[in-house]
Amino acid sequence: MGSKGRLYITALLMLFMLSASSPAQPKDQEKNRDKAEMQEIAAHLPAVIWRDPGEVASLNLLYGAGGKEHAPDPNGNFVFVKEDMKGTSPKFDVKDDQGIEWKVKLGREPKSETAASRLMWAAGYFVDEDYYLQQFKVTGMPKLQRGANFVSADGTVHVARLKRKVKGTKKLGAWSWFENPFLNTQEFNGLRVMMALLNNWDLKEINNAIEVTGEERRYLVTDLGASFGKTGATAARSKSVLQDYVSSKFVEKVTPESVDLVMNSRPFVALAINLPNYATRSRMESITKHIPRADTKWLAQRLSQLSEEQLRDCFRAGGYTPEEVEGYTRAVQKRIAELNQL
Repeated sequence: MGSKGRLYITALLMLFMLSASSPAQPKDQEKNRDKAEMQEIAAHLPAVIWRDPGEVASLNLLYGAGGKEHAPDPNGNFVFVKEDMKGTSPKFDVKDDQGIEWKVKLGREPKSETAASRLMWAAGYFVDEDYYLQQFKVTGMPKLQRGANFVSADGTVHVARLKRKVKGTKKLGAWSWFENPFLNTQEFNGLRVMMALLNNWDLKEINNAIEVTGEERRYLVTDLGASFGKTGATAARSKSVLQDYVSSKFVEKVTPESVDLVMNSRPFVALAINLPNYATRSRMESITKHIPRADTKWLAQRLSQLSEEQLRDCFRAGGYTPEEVEGYTRAVQKRIAELNQL
């Protein structure tokens, strides 16, 4: 290579290094400034993780937190916006003819997440406005990089969860099960019980969100899809499998002061090649351990106010078959009864 060629390459490398080390562009700076300002404002707002949902027996669990008025129209007009490559489940964004944006999730989680959000809401916890649609049509639907098998050639999407994007709600970040403002409170301990009751085994920090809504900072679990199956190591756990949920153990140990509920998450030791993941999954199992009996009973008494028909509505909302609806309803009733007997 001649001297001119070497000079040319050197100049390109210098240009690349300068661009890589240059400060953020105006748009990035503005975005970072807005985020910092929001976090500063939010720091002065009250932090909440639970609210009284009112008369439990009157809650409509077929439609959940968003109610019938916010439900998507399965025959409405939806336009594709973009594919979302985050997480393990296929996802993409759409906008309906009312201008409302929805996050669509495909795969194994739409049914379980929709049903789980109903139970969480009834217990008093903040949840996303989730709805299940057996099918709906999207205009401008491209071939997805993930989940293309759930979409027909004419743009009809099958077996989907739609999460409504609520205007005025800002996400600040994630929160940890082990460091948050609610440790040792009745409401936080009740949330720990709920994770075991649902068999929600994917308790990673990234699945928890802090959102500013109105005049408060809300702490919620935003991904409930890994529920209603069996907890366990990678090859053993499942999502939305009735028989796995029915046959799995719920209460592990009871002492005069506390309760240990089953949550299996760590990989087999022989397969613990990824040590950080092994440590994280092992720690997850402690989330449902040493829960004060009084707090467990408090949650159980609230859940006991739900009628059998309301429980059925949770699973009807998730698109389960009539047989699955009955099976899940009986299993959840059994778990609530176990908590009340502690």
